[in-house]
Amino acid sequence: MSIAFIGLGNMGSGMAANQARSGRPVRAFDLSAAALQRAEEAGARPAASAVEAVEGAEVVITMLPAGPHVRKVYEEQVFGNAPRGALLIDCSTIDPNTAREVAGRAQNEGYRFADAPVSGGTIAAEAGSLAFMVGCHEEDFADVERALQPMSRATIRAGGLGAGQAAKICNNMILAVTMLGTCEAVALGERLGLDPERFFEIASKSSGQSWSMTSYYPWPGPVPAAPSNRGFTGGFATKMMLKDLKLAQDAAAHADATTPLGAHAEAMYALFDKLGYGGADFSAVIQMLRGRLDLLEEFQSKA
Repeated sequence: MSIAFIGLGNMGSGMAANQARSGRPVRAFDLSAAALQRAEEAGARPAASAVEAVEGAEVVITMLPAGPHVRKVYEEQVFGNAPRGALLIDCSTIDPNTAREVAGRAQNEGYRFADAPVSGGTIAAEAGSLAFMVGCHEEDFADVERALQPMSRATIRAGGLGAGQAAKICNNMILAVTMLGTCEAVALGERLGLDPERFFEIASKSSGQSWSMTSYYPWPGPVPAAPSNRGFTGGFATKMMLKDLKLAQDAAAHADATTPLGAHAEAMYALFDKLGYGGADFSAVIQMLRGRLDLLEEFQSKA
């Protein structure tokens, strides 16, 4: 199975590397020369352009920043250059309507298409243990699952075209809300004289348990892999969480859905981003709630 991989950022670089390590021929493209060099070191063949990358590819995988980038890459570089009948899989996180529009154009051009955004962050991207939420025609899912296998611990069909994106933005709205609740509780417990590590022992085994608590605890110590242990660097940047929350709120407005906690989470992360911490992991919002942004300044000065 020959792979074209377009978009080698924080997530795409690890994903493309896992495709290459699985023994599949991978032609990769990114605007960054450094990203292309890393891809080559991981076993991929760098391409001079997206057009060159997709020529002859059986599967095209994209991991791009936002909807306009996805639309531009597919309309200007993939359609008409990738072989007709190729399987196109977009793993970017974009709005469901754009995903459906690109999918419709792909079908009209003779391609199969799936939207397959991911969950798991950079650590899972590097480890090949991402969760994929797939929107595609049912008859295409087996091929999608096989194409994603080197990068995946779980690949789940959410429904038809666009359903993967709907699942992703709803999932990340849950994550944002539970992380804010976790951070507020840890900060409150600290003010009440409760040791944050002891609180973890209690809440992680009680009704306060969540992924934000047990897999991403915003206090150093209890969860060694969490960004809180490395000054809130790496992980899932606040600006990316804010992007996903904006997508969720836009979708809610179009669907006439009520999402007050999602709206509050968007406002909180927008404030944190405006204060200059968009590059910090989203769990770093705990330092704003603690009134200890000075600690983030210290971490950033050392980075």
